[in-house]
Amino acid sequence: MSTNPSTTDTGTTGTRTTGTRNGRPAWMGLNHLALVTTDMDATTRFWHEVMGAEIVATVATPDFKHYFFRVGDAQTIAFFQYLNAEVETFAKPAGIPYEHASQFDHLSLGLPSEAALEELRARLEKYGCEVTEVVDHGFIRSIYFSDPTGIALEASWWTTDLAEPGYEVADRFLDPDPVPALRELIEKGSIARVPQTKLVDDLVIEPGVTGI
Repeated sequence: MSTNPSTTDTGTTGTRTTGTRNGRPAWMGLNHLALVTTDMDATTRFWHEVMGAEIVATVATPDFKHYFFRVGDAQTIAFFQYLNAEVETFAKPAGIPYEHASQFDHLSLGLPSEAALEELRARLEKYGCEVTEVVDHGFIRSIYFSDPTGIALEASWWTTDLAEPGYEVADRFLDPDPVPALRELIEKGSIARVPQTKLVDDLVIEPGVTGI
């Protein structure tokens, strides 16, 4: 048996990571930070090509697109584009409050396994915090809860290997009608053009996709 408090030996299946380290959840950083965009194509061009954050998964419903860009080991920035709702856009410097800061949606924290997810769920319930059942999204499984100020929180673990190459991996790329930037990656292996951005030094209402 492992002496590491965050693991247990499972015999034939090898070492399985559990959900605690010294009695605390075995956090692995951010699973994904979910933000909002009004132009998923421009967002894909910027994050995949300009920022070098490879697109690793997509989701689509009649109401939204949801794309994930890798920024670390099993850590992503994810964007929603709502298809049937008007969203106010704006730009602002970091650290300057704005009451309609609609770019932020929720924060997801990464865990290493299903067992860790179940252990965190039990921990939240023990402390009297409401939490959902485990929700299976296919390439990730999650629970949802809130902090005391009402910030929407999620804890997730990846059920698939993000290192598997390609932009048409069946269990991760689920948008049947991808934006043009992703189609370029699928068909040509690269993105042809990218948006240019400018620094923002004051609050700007309705700036458009480039933040100006």
